[in-house]
Amino acid sequence: VEHVGYKPTLNKNPPLKGLKTASTFVLEQPRCVFDKYSNADIWLVVALEQTAAAFNDSVEPGTPESAYQSFPASVPAYMTLNATLANYPCPKPTGDITVLRVGSETSCAHDMARYTCNGPLPGPGPYQVKFLALEGSEPVAETDWSDPITLETAKSLSSISTTDGRHSAGMIALTTILSILFAILLAGLVAMLVFWGSDSCGGSSSTFSKPEAVTVQRYNTHHVYDQPAARL
Repeated sequence: VEHVGYKPTLNKNPPLKGLKTASTFVLEQPRCVFDKYSNADIWLVVALEQTAAAFNDSVEPGTPESAYQSFPASVPAYMTLNATLANYPCPKPTGDITVLRVGSETSCAHDMARYTCNGPLPGPGPYQVKFLALEGSEPVAETDWSDPITLETAKSLSSISTTDGRHSAGMIALTTILSILFAILLAGLVAMLVFWGSDSCGGSSSTFSKPEAVTVQRYNTHHVYDQPAARL
């Protein structure tokens, strides 16, 4: 088996979000590494740091001896993400994102017919990976093992401190500011209610004088009736 001078690395360019999660990590593709082996299938070998040395290159992929479902209980390393050299063209086309996400398949995690499943990683690790080129069932070339890769871990609720000094000071300051703002708002609301109440009361106590009735005295034009009719 030829040892090629390449060490698998986590993706760095372009930087991607979710480089490491609780069950996956993102590797750079091995471009321009196995150009001499145009007929080879290239496999990714995944192991725990403490079991990597126990992996035997002669183990064939797709067998119980290299099955994802038995890792790490009875299998020191599993083989997954097989590809041909055509999948790793050299040089890479401009603009291509040349990465592999290890641990991204969930549908085959318990499928014993898919020994090469790229299933979620079972713990935080640390893990080590390498690429292995096989022609048929014969290994012909391999890379170095990667540096140890430790996944993210979620904090349990019991491990989160609620008495941290900075946290408490920040909460106290925030609570104080909110209390002051609430008091100002409440005082303004009370003042408005008092103002509206006094205005309403003053309006209801106002008295309106009834306008005096206007009498019109009737006058009779007496001279019309008192004068005797004119005689001709």
